[in-house]
Amino acid sequence: MAVWALGINHTTAPLDLRGRFAFAPEQLPPTLDNLREALRTAPQGRLAEAAILSTCNRTEIYCASEAADIAPTLQWLAHSGGISPEELRSHTYMLQGDEAARHAFRVASGLDSMVLGEAQILGQMKDAVRAAEEAGALGQTLNQLFQRSFAVAKEVRSSTEIGAHSISMAAAAVRLAGNLFEDLRQIRILFVGAGEMIELAATHFAAKNPLSVAIANRTLERGEALATRFGGEAMRLADLPTRLHEFDAVISCTASTLPLIGLGAVERALKQRKHRPMFMVDLAVPRDIEPEVGQLGDVYLYTVDDLATVVQAGQAQRQAAVAQAEAIIDTGVRNFMHWMDQRDPANGVVSLIQQLNTQAEHWRAAELARARKLMAKGESTEAVLEALARGLTQKMLHGALAELNTGDGAARERAAQAIQRIFLRKER
Repeated sequence: MAVWALGINHTTAPLDLRGRFAFAPEQLPPTLDNLREALRTAPQGRLAEAAILSTCNRTEIYCASEAADIAPTLQWLAHSGGISPEELRSHTYMLQGDEAARHAFRVASGLDSMVLGEAQILGQMKDAVRAAEEAGALGQTLNQLFQRSFAVAKEVRSSTEIGAHSISMAAAAVRLAGNLFEDLRQIRILFVGAGEMIELAATHFAAKNPLSVAIANRTLERGEALATRFGGEAMRLADLPTRLHEFDAVISCTASTLPLIGLGAVERALKQRKHRPMFMVDLAVPRDIEPEVGQLGDVYLYTVDDLATVVQAGQAQRQAAVAQAEAIIDTGVRNFMHWMDQRDPANGVVSLIQQLNTQAEHWRAAELARARKLMAKGESTEAVLEALARGLTQKMLHGALAELNTGDGAARERAAQAIQRIFLRKER
């Protein structure tokens, strides 16, 4: 069985390119079906297990099959984003076997994130696995890979201080806003969206006691629920153009495939504000705010990539924890590859295990049938149990005793050593 991973992230691809390959949660089931069909129908293709992890910082495909089909996977991903495989290849990383496993473990543990040690990626990874499972795309191999990655991530977080000094995107946004505004208690903030990232950002900003908070969301009910938590108001996305001028800070993160806040709307808002500055953070991939907005003189626009230098603060203090985490991951990778090797039919172990189980089941069934006949004849329970135990014991020992009594001296010596290891092991 082969395992491979292919992806792009914040270190290999610019924001706008990553936006081409962002998949919303509701898109994952049909997308996984499409991917698996593409791999199955490719030249020398075969049906593969598959899972897709898509966040603002990365899109990654994990697959498992009889052999690695990396080229068809790259072709499928390139086609889904509307670019050529050649253009995409320079921005991707393609990993197989232990390197694919190591990458999955590092991602789950927060070692491959823009925010070193951040915990949000683990939840996103679990969501991706759940989506793959519900789509029927997750098999035993990928399930083992991800369950082991979750276990490794848990050990990393409980045994090291990898996240002790991490600064989240939301905290970074607050820090940048504090550099622009003298007093965050005097600003009006608009949050666009009502997902996990906006909830986190709103929590950080609310701690600064801003003058007012508003939540604009496509579903008004969900916006109202979040606004109630922070003592704010909810508004519809359709009202954004007419009310944008009211807000000093705008934090946006939705799953929209097109920008929600355009250059014209921001220009009109600035005119109404008499060019008082606006602080804007676009945490969405693809973008929620047109990039041209950042060229306006009175707008301070930041994207997820712009926050990179801020969130790296404190990284030096975490280097010792990183070394500890990598050691834990190394052990996890070795254990996973050992599990993979044990399941490889080429080494004969799986086949032998199956044969042993089949033989043992045959013995069990035969002795049970014999015991039932004895009970039907009126034999005592004690006599039936004695016969059952004796019969099973004789069947288990027959092959070993036969090996000890046949062949030359050297063969009998090898058999004796093997039988001692198997049957005479001391209980620990």
